[in-house]
Amino acid sequence: MATLDINALLDPRLWPSTRLVLHVAFFLAVFFLLKQLFDLLDLARLKHLARPKGSYRIPMILLTLLFGALLIHQATWQLAGIYRPQFIGFMQLHDRREFNPAHWIQRGRLLDHRGEVLAYSEESQGRVYRRYPDGPVFAPVVGYTQPRFGATGMEAVATAHLNGGEPASLNDWGELGRQLVTRDKRPRGKDLVLTLDADLQRLAVERLAGQRGAVVILSPTDGAVRVLASVPSYDPNRIGAELFLDAEAGTSLLNRATQGLYPPGSVFKIAVAALALERGFSGTLDCPADGFTTSERYRKIRDHEYYEARRSGTSWRGHGRIGLAQAMARSSNVFFAQLGVQQGRDAFQTLADQIHLNRRISLHESPYGRFGLITGELPSLAKTDRHGLAQISIGQGRVLVTPAYMAMLVAAVGNQGVAMRPRLIAREPAEPFARFMSASTASQLAPMLRLVVTEGTARGIDTPRLRIAGKTGTAENAQGDAHSWFVGYAPADRPTLAVAVLVEHGGYGSLVAAPIARDLLLRAQETGLIHRDP
Repeated sequence: MATLDINALLDPRLWPSTRLVLHVAFFLAVFFLLKQLFDLLDLARLKHLARPKGSYRIPMILLTLLFGALLIHQATWQLAGIYRPQFIGFMQLHDRREFNPAHWIQRGRLLDHRGEVLAYSEESQGRVYRRYPDGPVFAPVVGYTQPRFGATGMEAVATAHLNGGEPASLNDWGELGRQLVTRDKRPRGKDLVLTLDADLQRLAVERLAGQRGAVVILSPTDGAVRVLASVPSYDPNRIGAELFLDAEAGTSLLNRATQGLYPPGSVFKIAVAALALERGFSGTLDCPADGFTTSERYRKIRDHEYYEARRSGTSWRGHGRIGLAQAMARSSNVFFAQLGVQQGRDAFQTLADQIHLNRRISLHESPYGRFGLITGELPSLAKTDRHGLAQISIGQGRVLVTPAYMAMLVAAVGNQGVAMRPRLIAREPAEPFARFMSASTASQLAPMLRLVVTEGTARGIDTPRLRIAGKTGTAENAQGDAHSWFVGYAPADRPTLAVAVLVEHGGYGSLVAAPIARDLLLRAQETGLIHRDP
């Protein structure tokens, strides 16, 4: 038997317009009713005149219309209120009566991709409360729902689904209505399975060990987000005014993975290398120990070996003339500063468009909210600002990125140049987002990233158990010690997972961020998320 889809009729986006129409109809009915009453009073004074035929029927019709309009308006507010999270939050906060149906709705559970519970509803003393078993661990994704302070994260974006407010047929609608009215069965929402891996997310938070930072792990081939960790976080079981009033406590509300903008340091050399390869670069550049500058007015850009030698009281000869693969493995600032200046300002503007910097990406969107990420910022430079171009080429200066975006960028290298749209809901299909680089460029970059781990700055995390490819980064910042970065994927030849780790003020990426990434990738291999190398 065919069923009627009423989602379109009950689309929350249409409610403001619908209510406006009902309000206008209500006031028009009142206006015409008053007009008719005044006309009747005038007729009563003119008793010697015959009354118009049907003069009493018109007011009765208008009264009926008015009563009907009131009923329709009430129905939109109460009977269909379950389809609007604003209504539910309002009723839970301001209506403490036992028969208030808002207190009877048991929202569906939020689950990880293996079925582990991340959030659930529990009845206590006649009310339903939301529980978060892992406290702050999953808050950057799950968020919270609380009548006084609203809702965030997937609790907000997927609220209609979790409240059971997405019936596909009139039969479903009737069943929900019957449960609310008769109360013989508690109204229940629908469970929602996320792409997260609970075990990996917990390990990411544990390995950050209280340091401020973020970890993002996703699948290069289908965009499934397995880890989206941000530290410090907040406990969604304990949402109070102090969380929003205390500036220090409020920093836990920032999702560093998707909204935190950081200088990328040397991990941005992946993008600069892709730009050069796309433009046909295949040569070598001289990298002297004394460094490189675009003008005597500016401090020279030098490699980290120069500063290590100076601290130890020794001398360093420089890298000499090297190619792109060696420069990537050694993370030569001198090489990449020259390389970027050679490409020119216009080429970087093209790069920004191609790899979708200066954008926002939606991971999931509904009429009730949007869960998205910022990619980064790469502003346009003046044509004469060659020094600014050199700084951007080594991931410093005016370029900023989010950890989630860097996971997308390195994942694109492992997916033949195609970045998949990150997704948090397991049932949603995989969807290509954009081609960040050609397949040829990606195939040339892949062995370079593997060389970084086997012979370069990340050789400390090389392990026979798993072939990891990636890039370290140590990003200077004006607020303190350098930020520690690592981005990469595994296995190197058949990437299953891509990772980005950012530790604020962590120092060298090779010493702090890279080991965290290695431990997470090895755990993923143990649990079957990464297939074992032959």
